Amino acid sequence: MKVVVIGDALVKSETLIEAVKEMSFAKDQVLDIAVYEWYSTLSKDEFQEHILAIERGGPEAVEIPAGILVDLAEADYLFCHYAPISKAMLEAGKNLKLIGTCRGGTENVHLETVRKLNIPFLHVIRNAEPVADFTVGLMYAETRNIARAHAAIKAGKWEKSFANDPYKTILPNLTVGIAGAGYIGKQVIERLNGLKVPVMVYDPFVNQQRIEEEGLKVTFVSELEELFSQADIISLHMRVTEETKHMVNHRYLKLMKPSSYLINTARADLVCKEDLLDVLAAKKIAGAALDVSWTEPIDAEDPLLKLDNVTLTPHIAGDTVDAIPRSPFLLRKVVNEYLDKGYSDMEVR
Repeated sequence: MKVVVIGDALVKSETLIEAVKEMSFAKDQVLDIAVYEWYSTLSKDEFQEHILAIERGGPEAVEIPAGILVDLAEADYLFCHYAPISKAMLEAGKNLKLIGTCRGGTENVHLETVRKLNIPFLHVIRNAEPVADFTVGLMYAETRNIARAHAAIKAGKWEKSFANDPYKTILPNLTVGIAGAGYIGKQVIERLNGLKVPVMVYDPFVNQQRIEEEGLKVTFVSELEELFSQADIISLHMRVTEETKHMVNHRYLKLMKPSSYLINTARADLVCKEDLLDVLAAKKIAGAALDVSWTEPIDAEDPLLKLDNVTLTPHIAGDTVDAIPRSPFLLRKVVNEYLDKGYSDMEVR
């Protein structure tokens, strides 16, 4: 069985090889692993130039690894991180059973040819686990005033009373509503299940049977209104599209309980800022925790900074030292799921 891996400056080929050997297709197989490098010796800053070239022009705008077309002609599997997967590479890989990249974006892949040749293509949100951890951390920080108590002490104050005092309780006494049960949303659910926190989910595109088959314990609601009116904590895990931009506005915020919280580690534009400011300033909800801002860095005069019921962090939910370097092992998990079940939420169609 032939496998082609392409390392780069952020994800080493050695890590890709280690992950490949733990994929289920490799069990009891003699592997012929062809290793290629794509600017692997560059520093992170130097590598950024090639990342930008791919993001702007796609896989056809950059050079592919020299000699790779020969090995692709016999390859069963192709795995990489940011290296280009061009039309020529895909057309050369006539025996490819599966392609995997350990990043969320797909700019480096010629998707039109992937679809034309009907090659299964999997990718991963490489910082999904860090974001999920951080999301739960923000739930604790906001509901139990961890960050603002720390800030008060640093400012010379010994604060023991906060805006949400009437509602303070432990997390398992609260129901978390997940808006968007994609890869990150499911990671958050998994963690909340482990903490014995009740979870509600709204996602019209998710396969409910798959969620249940994965052993996740949730209650599905069919309308977003149900989620906002019933959950104690709303956590957003959606992409920004024309349909979802500013989706969380007065229509839904006014449905929230006075004791409820909004958590956003996804994208700021999911929320109408003015409407959120209104409900926070009027104490119509207990609070919010935001890792994303409508302007980054946040302006020193931003009205959010004057509120005593919001926790703010500078878009660092996915920022860990191992999120990118260890991403091949997240890809391994997705590949094994696909090979075992015949489907994956991370398959690009």
